[in-house]
Amino acid sequence: MHLEIIGDASQPRRVTILGSTGSIGTQALDVIERAFHEDGAPRFLVTALSAGGGKLELLARQAVATRAAVIGIATGDPEELRAIIHQLAPGYQPQIEAGPNAAALIAALPTDVVLNGVTGSIGLAPTLAALQAGTTLALANKESLIVGGQLVKDAAREHGAQLVPVDSEHSAIAQALRSGTPEEVDRLILTASGGPFRGWQRSELQGVTPAQALKHPTWDMGLMVTTNSATLVNKGLELIEAHLLFDVPLDRIDVVVHPQSVVHSMVQFIDGSTIAQASPPDMRLPIALGLAWPERVRGAAQPCDWSKATEWTFEPLDSEAFPAVELARDAAKQGGTHPAVFNAANEEAVTAFHQGRVDFLGIVNLVEAVLSEHSAGASAEGLTLDAVLNAENWARLRAQERLAKQN
Repeated sequence: MHLEIIGDASQPRRVTILGSTGSIGTQALDVIERAFHEDGAPRFLVTALSAGGGKLELLARQAVATRAAVIGIATGDPEELRAIIHQLAPGYQPQIEAGPNAAALIAALPTDVVLNGVTGSIGLAPTLAALQAGTTLALANKESLIVGGQLVKDAAREHGAQLVPVDSEHSAIAQALRSGTPEEVDRLILTASGGPFRGWQRSELQGVTPAQALKHPTWDMGLMVTTNSATLVNKGLELIEAHLLFDVPLDRIDVVVHPQSVVHSMVQFIDGSTIAQASPPDMRLPIALGLAWPERVRGAAQPCDWSKATEWTFEPLDSEAFPAVELARDAAKQGGTHPAVFNAANEEAVTAFHQGRVDFLGIVNLVEAVLSEHSAGASAEGLTLDAVLNAENWARLRAQERLAKQN
């Protein structure tokens, strides 16, 4: 997918943030607060915020700080949110949208950039809403692209919308791709930290606890993403995402373990050259680039310190201990609704793991079992939102049925 140069850089870029109280959303607001043009004018203007609703006080503080015109919550009492906002800033009265469709409604409002920082496949409807409105979509919600596939790509093309990746790996690839033409690309190389269990044998993973799985050595993320990083399901999802974003065949996308998490991904070109994007692990850099694409935001994150000795290492992925990447590759090759089933079954399995209903190895085992039962489903060309949602519902139900039999 070609990333174009759009917009008027002389004006503040209007931004809507979905998932504003989560990790991506809070870091995005930090970037926005500190981003100014050289003449002192703000780079960004927050027009709307949306969150799940579990952190109303934080959302209220964000609303007051940004003076966003519209605020959305999926759950929770909108009157309680209104009361907190009134207490903090009596003269400020934003429009409040509430309910499961609030994020999608807000994503469709006029703005320049929608940052989708929602976790999970519930981000699909807002992703489609933003693209159908012709808005630039800074996508941190990888699941919506993975489960929506061609549906998402078609929406971007049909409505002239720009889709900019915010995952650090895909942001790195987007930057490296500017070094050559699509015809000159040989391979994409996704880097993985290896998670907290890098180097462990499969037999050693049997007794892993939820607390151990949440101790990621590099990144500070939510429960689902951190667990996915421990199983390497996250890297499998990113492989599918890279395939869809950049139109590179699955057999030309590799995964390599890089525990320092400084080289965020690479592009290998046909002449033997490999272009890598490197920076200390800090999501504010790809977030800033997603908001300002194709421009960079000065001081978004700290650069590497080249005055100090350092060492970067790269290792092959142990697919026997961590089969999730190849399982994801197979799901993507099957196409249609298979990636949606992969993602939905995994979300159910991760939740069950943290509830003590399945062991660590059982997460990917459950995903594989559910995938093996999935019929052909919709083709990529015939993919619809209903087909995706039906496949997800089936996968969640089948995963729960299998879990019930195990307990």
